[in-house]
Amino acid sequence: MDQHVSFQQVDVFTNQPYKGNPVAVIMAGDDLTTAQMQQIANWCNLSETTFICSPTTQQADYRLRIFSPQHELPFAGHPTIGSARAILNQGLIPKNKGYLIQECQQGLVKIYIENNKLFLTLPQPKKRKIITPLLAQVAAKLGISTSDIQLNEMIDVGAVWLTLQLQDANQVLALQPDYNELGKILPAGVTGVTVFGTTSKASATDFEVRSFVPNEGVSEDPVCGSGNGCVAVMVRDYGLISQDSYIASQGSQVGREGYVTVYLSSDKGILVGGEALTCIQGKILKP
Repeated sequence: MDQHVSFQQVDVFTNQPYKGNPVAVIMAGDDLTTAQMQQIANWCNLSETTFICSPTTQQADYRLRIFSPQHELPFAGHPTIGSARAILNQGLIPKNKGYLIQECQQGLVKIYIENNKLFLTLPQPKKRKIITPLLAQVAAKLGISTSDIQLNEMIDVGAVWLTLQLQDANQVLALQPDYNELGKILPAGVTGVTVFGTTSKASATDFEVRSFVPNEGVSEDPVCGSGNGCVAVMVRDYGLISQDSYIASQGSQVGREGYVTVYLSSDKGILVGGEALTCIQGKILKP
């Protein structure tokens, strides 16, 4: 019996190797227990590691299990894009022309294939305002005041983000959070804090985004799909942009420049995506 499983490491939201946000993708998830999956995710020590499994519904092309170094997640954005790229690299032919259907704990996620880009359909968001005492605490741990926060929402898209609009991209880039203290005040079930601000007219992108996840094994997520999805919810609901698509940049502060394309579609909902490429491919030993 083969004691190895196929492995890919995919950089997501970039077409440049060693940029964007990496996800480790294990192809033979059915051959591993939950404990083994968590052990591998802890060893990979990336923000997420995923495992491709057989679907439990005929609608889905595959089932995805997603792990941070600490625990399993119901949904995450860049692992969804990266895993779709990995399984297409393996030769999977989608059941439906032009898109994949991924099964995960959050439910079924449609992933559109558009040339070199992949776009996930954001799960239906649930949102509410952040309570004032928590907002003040978060602002303090980010090194800003509540008056610097233009808009705020707690948004649940499978991952739950405290999502804050700041004055502009420069303020977003200047943040130096106290990660240890920020982690202490995050409520149970909250993934982290995503902040965004508008860029200058001279910029090639429309928003700058950063996502802080001190309780998930990494301090800052280089380029975050679900965090950008929450930003997109606010951009749409508050009319922060006039067109029906935009590009967000993320990751420059950790040397991982990535670009997220967002479509605000009237019929398909919010689509979040970009390019992805495999940088490592081979086999790893089963635990």
